[in-house]
Amino acid sequence: MSELVLFEQKKVRRARHGEAWWFVIVDVIAALTDSTNPSDYLKKLRKRDPFLSEAFKGGGQIAPPLGLKVATAGAV
Repeated sequence: MSELVLFEQKKVRRARHGEAWWFVIVDVIAALTDSTNPSDYLKKLRKRDPFLSEAFKGGGQIAPPLGLKVATAGAV
């Protein structure tokens, strides 16, 4: 099951996996920062923060991908 929720009038994609909700981090960043380019914001944040940089090594994910059926930017 995947859903779209609103946070401060911003769309945040999420999907349920087991008992937990998984959120699209770029959507969360867009909602919290009002950034015009949340992907670039995350990239710069990772460069400034050694912990985030280390967490995102090996594929750019903090958690392994779950194969969730959530539409992403550029998806048809």
